[in-house]
Amino acid sequence: MTNVAPTILSTVSSQFIDDWLTALRTLCPEAQMASLLGRSGLVADTRLPHGRVTLDQIVCLYQLAAVETGDEMMGLWSRPIRPRALQHLLTTVREATSLSSALYRFSTFWNLLLDDYQFALDDADNMLVLTLKPRGAAQVQRFGHMLILKLAHGLMSWLAGHEVPVKAVDFVFERPDFDQEYAVIFPAPLRFGQGATAISFDPNALGPVQARSTNDLDRFLHNAPRDWIFTSSREHTQSLRVRTYLVQSGWDAATLTQTASAMHMTPRTLIRRLHADGTSFQAIKDALRRDIAIRDLQAGRKSVEAIAHEVGFSSAANFHRAFQRWTGSTPSSYRRVQM
Repeated sequence: MTNVAPTILSTVSSQFIDDWLTALRTLCPEAQMASLLGRSGLVADTRLPHGRVTLDQIVCLYQLAAVETGDEMMGLWSRPIRPRALQHLLTTVREATSLSSALYRFSTFWNLLLDDYQFALDDADNMLVLTLKPRGAAQVQRFGHMLILKLAHGLMSWLAGHEVPVKAVDFVFERPDFDQEYAVIFPAPLRFGQGATAISFDPNALGPVQARSTNDLDRFLHNAPRDWIFTSSREHTQSLRVRTYLVQSGWDAATLTQTASAMHMTPRTLIRRLHADGTSFQAIKDALRRDIAIRDLQAGRKSVEAIAHEVGFSSAANFHRAFQRWTGSTPSSYRRVQM
């Protein structure tokens, strides 16, 4: 499956990967950890406590850490997931004759490898539910729970040739402060503090599987996790639709009225729907400005003053204040630790 990043220039809170970094530190000596972070363009969370992380950085760290730790799940589960496990998983699900059987193969594969959890697949009440159940007093690892559910969804979408619709995603852990970041991962309603971590599908909406060649499989492995970790769906939240429209139509000039008209609704209706997503039109524009600024600071080809002007600030001083509010760092400091 070839994905187009849904939230163009999207970033997530550095808190989103804290659990992952904690797991990695149990596998890596301090010098190796510093090297992994540096080569991925990341910084220690203590240096940028309110920092933002890009998809490119997540992909780079994943690809480096999976090889160097010898664990394709990088300490996220109690038993190491040995090299080539993902390749064997793809080979297994590629032979499925339906998406529901692919999900069953996915569950049985992981039940052979995981010690602390097991998957259960239930088909009842016109719903196909993949549930992650603890074996004993298993540790709840938020990033691990997210990643393995997203892998299931990504593999089904790869087999289908398009992003498979999701009915709901449940997480056993409580709602984190950065809960909005999960919206760029899963195209579905999200619930936290549930009895178990699970992902649900409507079996009537799954459709057929497509034949996948060895080249397709190799490409999926080579790109992992870029092709499956961020959702390409723009329909599941109004906020992602608005953000996509702003990127495509010129975010700096687009108004609330223009955006609402493009989406065939009144401004008042758009305001109400964005409020239901926990956001606002101005908050979406500010987040887009922030992510454009982060991208350009990381690229290092433009001056801070030029970036400030391009993201709509009348002065570099105003941009400095806004950027510090967004990330906890000044633009110049952010650039230094990223280089």
